[in-house]
Amino acid sequence: MGFLSRRNKSVPVSEPQEGEQHPIVEELQAMEEAVPEQRDAEGSNAPAAAPVAPPAGEERVQDAVVPEEKVVAEEKAEEVEPERFMPRDLIAPSRHAAAVEEPAAEAPTKHAEVIAFANQKGGVAKTTTTLNLAVAFAESGHRVLCIDLDPQGNLTMSQGIDPDKVEKSLYDVLVNDMPISEIIQRREIDIAVSSIDLAGAEIAMSTKIGRERSLEKALKEVSGDYDFVCIDTPPSLGLLTINALTAASKVIVPVQCEYLSMRGLVQLQNTLKMIQENLNPDVKIEGILPTMLDSRTVHAKEAVEILEENFGDLVFRSRIKKAIKFAEAPVKGASVLKYDSESNAAGYYRDLAKEVLEHESA
Repeated sequence: MGFLSRRNKSVPVSEPQEGEQHPIVEELQAMEEAVPEQRDAEGSNAPAAAPVAPPAGEERVQDAVVPEEKVVAEEKAEEVEPERFMPRDLIAPSRHAAAVEEPAAEAPTKHAEVIAFANQKGGVAKTTTTLNLAVAFAESGHRVLCIDLDPQGNLTMSQGIDPDKVEKSLYDVLVNDMPISEIIQRREIDIAVSSIDLAGAEIAMSTKIGRERSLEKALKEVSGDYDFVCIDTPPSLGLLTINALTAASKVIVPVQCEYLSMRGLVQLQNTLKMIQENLNPDVKIEGILPTMLDSRTVHAKEAVEILEENFGDLVFRSRIKKAIKFAEAPVKGASVLKYDSESNAAGYYRDLAKEVLEHESA
């Protein structure tokens, strides 16, 4: 039985009596008392001793004290943490469920009053009326743009500009979509110049989509810069005149007090009706202007009476009588209001400007 004597005999573990603390509790209390003493000895910056985990199977004798700062930090982290997305949040909202935002109210933009001067009969003072009425508007403090839509370029020449020498003209605007601001020249009033090239514009525009609105689109660039835009048209009812009537809000019809000129007015009315039905329902005749009136002849008086009987209030009260000043002024490259400001000829167009402005304010 010698090998039995060499065997290690197990030492019995004495159980704690009632009222006595377990030895492990005494060791934990001793360690807790030693930790603050060590901190005081090493200073406040010394790292804290790692907590000692209790042995497995033993219950924690004392709950760990959580610092207040840590609790506050954890609460803030929970508040900042974003909510989890749900599948419905990732789907695009229904257009019916979306909130309808009312568009912000925009300040009304002032647009120029576009006036076309038209009559398919030539020699009725369209160019003279366009220029001198525009200058009379400018004298009243309005911003005015003249557009020379006649390939003959008479309005351009009446302001001292040679249409054969201009590099860019309305042809480039209507055919090549050049900005109209690039062809405007400053004289007594601003003028969009013409050239002989404009005679080929109708053929060049024949395959262009929306060709009837080419001038209307071009004017949008400068519409807010002027109060009035006055358009001089060629003596025909072709594509250039249709562009003018489509862009215009009002039409002034100069009519020479003769039978043939009055016959052209009927044809213009038919064309204007087609424009209203298909292109520009807002265009209307502002008035019919008797021009080149020779009050000494019975025929002229009868012509005015026929106009008033057939068109009533559409006939302007103003009368443009014959005067040599109208022929002399273009030679000087000026309007009659600048060439001879005190003449009766200048007074005719000042009276007309007052009448048109009265219609505007009415």
